[in-house]
Parts: sequence; structure tokens; C-alpha cells
Amino acid sequence: MMAFDVELATQAYMATLKGAARAKSDAYFEGGYWLILWDFLVALIANLIVLRLGWAARLSRWARSKAGPLLAAFLFAVPYLLLITALTLPFSIYTDFVREHAYGLSNQSFAEYGGEQLIFIAVDTLLAALLWMGINATIRRFPRGWWLGGAGLTIGVLMVTITLAPVYLNPLFNDYTPLPDGPVKSEVLKMARANGVPADNVYLVDASRQSDRISANVTGLFGTIRIALNDNLMKQDIHEIRSVMAHELGHYVLNHMWKLIIAVALMIALSLALVAVGTPWLLARLGGRWGIEGMADPGALPALTIVISFVFLLGTPITNSLIRVQEQEADIFGLNAARAPDGFARIAMKLSQYRKIEPGAWEEYIFFDHPSGHTRVRTAMRWKAEHVAEADVR
Repeated sequence: MMAFDVELATQAYMATLKGAARAKSDAYFEGGYWLILWDFLVALIANLIVLRLGWAARLSRWARSKAGPLLAAFLFAVPYLLLITALTLPFSIYTDFVREHAYGLSNQSFAEYGGEQLIFIAVDTLLAALLWMGINATIRRFPRGWWLGGAGLTIGVLMVTITLAPVYLNPLFNDYTPLPDGPVKSEVLKMARANGVPADNVYLVDASRQSDRISANVTGLFGTIRIALNDNLMKQDIHEIRSVMAHELGHYVLNHMWKLIIAVALMIALSLALVAVGTPWLLARLGGRWGIEGMADPGALPALTIVISFVFLLGTPITNSLIRVQEQEADIFGLNAARAPDGFARIAMKLSQYRKIEPGAWEEYIFFDHPSGHTRVRTAMRWKAEHVAEADVR
């Protein structure tokens, strides 16, 4: 019997995405590299407009005239955030709607897209304003060490959001209905029980309203854990579905959510420590011109946003690598749980319709928050070679 050739099998899968389809996939994903920079620059320009034209100073004076220091931060943040949203709206429409349609990756009309964006803006504005109210209070109480308390508040808001998302936030955008009894539900719950995932139901998401992208997740904390897969995944064969769901179950079993929260907490603390140095430096040089009285001024938020956006821009490779490593771990778990390497490889190829399939090593390190299609297919083929006797190769 001829030995299984991992590289030959990998290249056979790579050859199924070629020509115009591959060029389109590469162009879409590579364009996203520039969007990382443009996102920062657009946000920078919008915040400089708010500061240079004195809008932040006027909003701050108005908020402080209407309420005490605690509530004034909230009253400042709401109109400020809506103003920034309005200034960046043309760019957002281009990136999230026009560009997605240009590459055939959106199924939404502009009205449907706009309706969802209004909901997202409302939720995001409320959460961000509440967070700024807490951080501003921390700045006033602990002028030097506020960044540590700010990191704690940020992680607290993140954990509340993760906890509420499956039950209250995600259903604002899609319908979540129990998956009907059948082979898919049976297979998913069987894998969940075998791996100690506390779930007795699987939910189906009508994500095809937005796009044809394949997706699934196991989300939630503190009793709100929910296994969900979208209707696009349901259109694939059972081996592909099992592969995806095994991967998602892996995130739970490997405690990726908690590990990510801890890692993010450290990154946020470090980022805010840098912001605690950078923002006063910026305000010392330009704050008088902008009419901002200092870090405790609610109107300092735009300056703080500029600095933290720059820090996050520089940290892009670290953030991407942190997530990518977890995704690779979940890939391996999924292969061991589903034992369907070819099903996994086929899904990796389908996901590569909008992800560059064969990036360079540094390109993958810097820009990819998931393993590339080539990495995933090769991982699956290596697993197949080492487990060929017991693998479900369909």
C-alpha cells in the first residue's frame, strides 16, 4: 500500500481554488490589510475634527452644566460617540456594505444593513458611554493609577457582554431557533456530551439573511452557554458540519474563552498604562488649544481614543497571533473529536473563498487571526496520514 503523501494531498486541495476565484479571494483579504490602517486614520481624523473645531470642549461644558461629575461623563460620551459615528459613516458604509457587495459577500439590501447598524450603534453607544463614565470616575479618584481600575472596568463590561450576548444581544440581529431533531443535532450533542460541554440543545441561526458565510459558535458564560450553527453550515454535508462543530466545542473544552479574557485583561492593562502616559503628553501640548482641561475632563475622551487606537494598531500582530494560536488548537481538537479530516479540509477551502489561502509566513503572522487555508488543510492531511486507519475520510 502506497504511503499517504501529506504535501501531495494538501496541494490537491489547494488546486481546487484557482484562477479568478483565487485572485478574487486574495484581493479581498489583502485589501483588508490596508483597511486596518485606514480604520485608524479615519478614526484619527474624525477625533481631530471634534477636538480642533472645539466640539469636544463645548460638549464637555454642556455636560458639566447639566449634571455632577459622574453623570457628566455619560452625557458627554453619548453625543460624542454619535458624532464620531456620523463622521465615519461614509467609510463604514463603504467597508461594510459597498465593498462586501462588490465581492459578492453580502445578501443584504441597504435598508436591511442600515436597520442592523442602527441597533448596533445604539447598543455600542450605551455600553461605551457607561464604560467612559466608570473610567472617568476612576481617573478623578486615582489620577496616577487609573489605568489599572480602567482595565478592570473594561474587562467587567466585556464579561457582561459575553454573558448576555447569546440570550439578549445576538437575537437582536438574527433569529435563534432550536435545531429540529435529526442527524445533525444528534451528532453535535453526542460530541458535546463526550467532551463535557453542558448543553442539551443546539440553535439554528438565520445568518443567510446577511451573507453566505459558514459559521458556528459555542458562546456565553455563567449558565448562558449556547451551541449555535448558521443555516449556511446546514447546507454542507454531515462530515463538514461535524468538523466545524467539533472545532467550536474545542474552544469551550480548552477553556479558550477564559484564557482569552485573561490575555485580553493583560493587554488592556498594558495598553491603558501606555495611554496613561501618552494622553497627558498629548493634552499638555494641544489640550489648551482644544479647550480640554486635563484627563479628568469628560472631553478628554477623544484624545484618549486617539492614543489607544494607535496602541491597538501597533498591537495588531499580537492580537491576531493570540487568537490564531487558539484557533489552531481548536482545529486539532476538532480533528480528534470529529475524525473527519477531509470534511475539515473541504470546509477550510470553502472559508478560503474570502480568506487568502496561501500567505507568506510573516503575512500570516501579522494579518491572520485564523490559520490560513493552506495551514488548515495541511494540518488535516497530516492528521489523516497519522490516523488513516481510523479516520472518516469522507
